[in-house]
Amino acid sequence: MNAIFTTPPRPVDVTALFPQLAPLARTATRLHPRPGSPTVHDSSVGGPLLWPADEPWPHCDEPHERGATRRVLSPDDIRLLRTNQAAITSRRHLGSPASRPTPEELATEKRILQGRPWPEDPVPLLPVAQLYARDVPLPFSPPGADLLQVLWCPFDHPSHPRTAVFWRSASTVTDVLDTPPEPPAIKSQGYLPEPSLLAPERVTEYPALMELDEELRQELGDPSRWDGSCPATPREFYESELSTSPGWKTGGWSRWGLSDPMPRRCPECGTEALPLLTIATLEWDADSDSWAPEEERTNPTPLLLGAPPANLTLIGIARGSSLQLHACPADASHPHIELVQ
Repeated sequence: MNAIFTTPPRPVDVTALFPQLAPLARTATRLHPRPGSPTVHDSSVGGPLLWPADEPWPHCDEPHERGATRRVLSPDDIRLLRTNQAAITSRRHLGSPASRPTPEELATEKRILQGRPWPEDPVPLLPVAQLYARDVPLPFSPPGADLLQVLWCPFDHPSHPRTAVFWRSASTVTDVLDTPPEPPAIKSQGYLPEPSLLAPERVTEYPALMELDEELRQELGDPSRWDGSCPATPREFYESELSTSPGWKTGGWSRWGLSDPMPRRCPECGTEALPLLTIATLEWDADSDSWAPEEERTNPTPLLLGAPPANLTLIGIARGSSLQLHACPADASHPHIELVQ
């Protein structure tokens, strides 16, 4: 991706006011996924993977409960619905009646929304992200690996898609699988990422408020410590504007919201697991719009008009949440941990 996205400077140099935070700084890489046409040789979200032709494509063979799901659609159904919606959106400036769905578009939607049969056989996993180390600094990786690939089962296990992580050396893949299998049906339209290219950007993050010790939390909550530079409630200002960036990213600190911080220990060796990849529903919302890239503030695309909230990959996890993958820094090949926040 040739685009460059720049996170605006934070409103306050928080380490100048609270030097205790300086040793806690971590680098995160915001991925800034934007819809495009990635190839197997690109870092991407929802794009094709550099997958060896002689390696079996991963499937999920566990039960998939219907729950409250009314209908399931195929990936092609969802793509066609998105194409129709994009066409309708592109005509809005023409006013009525041109901006209304055509009879053909309505008929297509009606046919698609009849749904597909519930899958009974093992379900092929869907590509979620492919990250080349040359493009995206990975916080840690197994020896010799320079490519991270993440896939998921597009059904809930139990409340979100279950992910699978693969590390490999890109140079060893000489014969690429041309046509990977796709699931015959998907639980939610939001479980099919829109193919997107990346514009990685490094930013500095600090721990979420509840990961700090009590003394520092009290200092951050004291308005007199901010020298008049805090325009909102101090703790909320720190959480939303100064600590962790929203959106897709690697590394950095964990974001919290649905629960208080909890231990994240490697299930194999007990080492503290660290953030590897955040799969985000939203790039930013009303509480975090200061993180929106400067370039899109001055020249917003039609996709971003009206944002926040900015849902650019068209995924949806647990009503707007993020799925954070934590991995073992001692051995990234150990089983990873999933955290929804």
